[in-house]
Amino acid sequence: MKRFVVATLLTAGLVLPIGAQTVSPYPAITIPLKIDRLPDKPIWYSTGNPGVPGKDNEGNTSNAGFVVTSGGVVVFDALGTPSLGWALLQEIRRITDKQIRYVVASHYHADHIYGLQAFKDHTDAIIVAQERSGEYKDNEETADEKAIQRLDQRRGALFPWVDGNTRVVPPDITFGDRMTITLGDRRLTLLYAGPAHSSSDMMMMVEPDGVLFAGDIVQNGRIPFMNSDDVSTTQWLNALGEVEKLDPKFIIPGHGKASTEAKQAIAFTRDYIQYLRSKMVLAVQNWTDFDAAYDQTDWSKYRDMPAFASNNRGNAYRIFLELEQSQFKGDKP
Repeated sequence: MKRFVVATLLTAGLVLPIGAQTVSPYPAITIPLKIDRLPDKPIWYSTGNPGVPGKDNEGNTSNAGFVVTSGGVVVFDALGTPSLGWALLQEIRRITDKQIRYVVASHYHADHIYGLQAFKDHTDAIIVAQERSGEYKDNEETADEKAIQRLDQRRGALFPWVDGNTRVVPPDITFGDRMTITLGDRRLTLLYAGPAHSSSDMMMMVEPDGVLFAGDIVQNGRIPFMNSDDVSTTQWLNALGEVEKLDPKFIIPGHGKASTEAKQAIAFTRDYIQYLRSKMVLAVQNWTDFDAAYDQTDWSKYRDMPAFASNNRGNAYRIFLELEQSQFKGDKP
C-alpha cells in the first residue's frame, strides 16, 4: 500500500518546479550553513555546530544533506529551525534546478525536524519517516506532552528562529523496517535502527556510492543525548553493529564530523555507550546511589568534548535506570 501511495504521488506530478523566491519568509539566520560536497559524487552535506542548540549557534547543531540524482533530489534531515530549513532549501536551489522529490527525517527530535516546515510550505516534496515517528504528534491539542514542552522550550531558547508560528510537520508516508527509493541513477535504502537514540531512528544508504547518512545512531566526536524515555542503549549498540556490517565508504553522522573512517566514527559512539554502561552496571549491582556512582567515575576522557556539560550526567542517569530495570526483570545487563 505504501509503495502504491508513493507511485501515485509521483505519477500525479505533485512536485513543483523550483521557485524564484529568495527572501526568507522566516527570521533570517546570520551564520551561513557550512555545505560540503563529497568528491566526485552528487552528494552534499551540512555540518552543524558541535554544541547544544542555543542563540549563539542559532539552533544549528545537527547535520543534514542531500543527494542529486538524475530523477530529482532527496534530502536527509531538515535541521532545527524553519529558518535553517529555508537556508538548506536555498543551498539546494543554488546547486541544482532538479525537483526536490523526498525529504527523509532520520527521527523525530526537534533539532532534525523543525526545518521540515520550510520544505512543507515551499515545495511539494514527500516527507518520509519511520512509522514510530507518529508518536511525536503534530497537533498541539493532542500532541505528545514532551513534544509540546520541547517546542515551548525552543520558542524561548531559539527565538526568533523558533516562534509562535513554528509547528511540527508530520510525515506524508512512513515505513516499518525498510524502504527503498529508486530515483534516477541512485538507489536509496532506508533502514530502521530503533528504538535506540529515539523510537523512530532510521538511516539512509546511498548506492552505488556507499555513502551512509547515519542519523543520530552515529555521533562523531560529540557527547550524544540519551536522556529520554525511548532510548535503548542495548538496541543502540546492536544498531552500531549493523552500521558496521554495511561497511560504508563514507559516513555522515547526525552530529559531528563526516568521515571516510566509518569504523572510527562508529567506535566513538560505541565506546562512549559501553563506558557509561560499564560504570553504571557496577553501581546497580552494588546498590550504589547514582549520585555517588557518578561522582566516583573518571570522566576525563570525555569532559572536554562538546555537549558534555549538558548531556553526560543525564545520559549516565538514563543508563542507570535502564540497567536497574533490566536487573529487576532478571535480564543480563
